[in-house]
Amino acid sequence: MFDHDNSSTIDFNEFKALWNFITQWEKVFRGFDEDKSGSIDKNEFRKALTTFGMFDRDGSSTIDFQEFRALWKYVTEWEKCFRRFDLDGSGSIDKHELKTALSSFGYRLSDRFYDLLIKKFDRTGRGTVAFDDFIQACVSIQTLTNAFRQYDRLQNGEITINYEDFLSLVFSLKM
Repeated sequence: MFDHDNSSTIDFNEFKALWNFITQWEKVFRGFDEDKSGSIDKNEFRKALTTFGMFDRDGSSTIDFQEFRALWKYVTEWEKCFRRFDLDGSGSIDKHELKTALSSFGYRLSDRFYDLLIKKFDRTGRGTVAFDDFIQACVSIQTLTNAFRQYDRLQNGEITINYEDFLSLVFSLKM
């Protein structure tokens, strides 16, 4: 996979690609290790499977190489996005950077909502969001937005929904 020239050796550039691959998956692992224990418990693993399930296109409960490639592309695209909005290069995104990112995606949200997002996805208590939490926040917002749009028949940003439909909607979401 990393011996691109099939020489049975790995040159420096191939080694760099391998190292980047390992680093990416380490970030993914740390993202699922919510309590930062160094291992993934049953609940964390369940969340990981839900995420990977997005890429199980054939419903086999496994990820084949093509599905893995789609997952890998997904993670690397999110990393590029994260780096683009980590304006100060700190390795985390603060409220201002998060607002810039989501605004560029077309979201117009209040400062109060950004405070709530930071509070929800900041696991360090520093008022910032790490790479893995940024992905989780963006995917959550996109999932909720897609669900909202199903009920926004007039496409005016407002819906009327009864309580049971609301609960059904929320519990049916893969998040």
